[in-house]
Amino acid sequence: MNRKQLLALQKRTKARLTELRSKLEKNEVRADDLESVKTEVEELAESAQAIADALANLSDDDLGEGEGSKSEEDNDEDRDGEEEDEEERSDEEGEEERDREGEGDDSGEERSGIPTEQRNSIMSKIGNSLSTRGHKSSKTKEKELRSAFANFVVGKISEAEARSLGVEVGNGSVTIPEVIASEVITYAQEENLLRKYGSRHKTKGDVKYPVLVKKAEANVNKKERAAGNEIPETGIEFDEILLDPAEFDALATVTKKLLKMSGAPIEDIVIEELKKAYVRKETRYMFNGDDAGNENPGALAKKAVAYYETESVDINAAGFSQKLYDQLVNLKGQPVTEVLKKSMWIINRAALTTLEKMTDTTGKPLLHEVSDGVGYKLLGHKVDFTDAADGTDPTKPVFYFGDFKTFHIQDVIGAMELQKLVEKYSGTNKVGFQIYNLLDGQLVYSPFEPSVYRYEVGATDPNTGA
Repeated sequence: MNRKQLLALQKRTKARLTELRSKLEKNEVRADDLESVKTEVEELAESAQAIADALANLSDDDLGEGEGSKSEEDNDEDRDGEEEDEEERSDEEGEEERDREGEGDDSGEERSGIPTEQRNSIMSKIGNSLSTRGHKSSKTKEKELRSAFANFVVGKISEAEARSLGVEVGNGSVTIPEVIASEVITYAQEENLLRKYGSRHKTKGDVKYPVLVKKAEANVNKKERAAGNEIPETGIEFDEILLDPAEFDALATVTKKLLKMSGAPIEDIVIEELKKAYVRKETRYMFNGDDAGNENPGALAKKAVAYYETESVDINAAGFSQKLYDQLVNLKGQPVTEVLKKSMWIINRAALTTLEKMTDTTGKPLLHEVSDGVGYKLLGHKVDFTDAADGTDPTKPVFYFGDFKTFHIQDVIGAMELQKLVEKYSGTNKVGFQIYNLLDGQLVYSPFEPSVYRYEVGATDPNTGA
């Protein structure tokens, strides 16, 4: 929709709002119609804000089809400005009139049957919707906040200017605005498959988030219960896992030469590098959890139940295809039915390459694209792949199969911060940017119903050596 169409729609919306306000002022709305009027005002208010947002976010290419149309739209804008001035004056006059009515004997309420508070509330809503001039769309505000944050990070604006633009700064660090934190998390969801398919919990403060799993036994009794045949207690076994946020930090450095170059979008480069550095660290913690001193016992590789081959498979030997196919079928049969129905595959690149070479007993490719052409399916279940699923040897195929919704992630709202490090890297003419966050991610399942299994081709059971 171009600017001219939006202005016409805005004009019609405001005209209807003005008409409803006039009826309310003249007590022409009956009590029976109040609910429908209220609903219509709310819908019109949403529409008015959506139109204002669309107008605020129009690019230069959308401003008209030629000089003539642009001039006409400018005239429309001038007329809209005059109408808004009149509307604001009307708001003031209406407010004075309502005040005078309030000083009286509530005759307006008696005539219409509508309580004064409800009528005034709807009138206020209408007034706010009509006064759209000077309002910024949420998208525009997000752009300004993102720009202010990025410019402060690279030293283009002062701390005071950053605060005035809504950026929280203090103690040498800056809290990453929600719009950018969400951008980092969105990027993480694309790169970190456990974020994409797991369960995310947003909490306030560094608190432990409990996840409960249980198994209960129900009773059955074909005869009517009588004295001495009371319902026995049902035994329930709980396994409680507390998500305990750990501190995450990632560091990216940028040369001073790059920071001082004009024309290059330095702020975007910095944010992009921070996203990559943070997500690499987060992904490793969730998939492997093997950082010395900061191990994650609930990491996917550690908590998933290991599956070992019933018959040795050598993917470099002739005829390996059928043997590996049999093992994958056995692996698929490991989860209980409740888990199996919600299961999918996460594999590494080596497994993907191996599957692409394989066929089933009829010669049909084992791995095939789903009907919509997006992604793959293996033995009837969705497949996704990532390098994060690699084992100690990235050339060995690794298969995870199960319900990844049982991988729980706790994000602490407002915990993501960024610190600029100038002196630390001054000797190499660089500036460091350190990102900080509180996070935990663990695979949680009942000991009676494992939710994810892990199979690495060629791995042997350490307990038996077979």
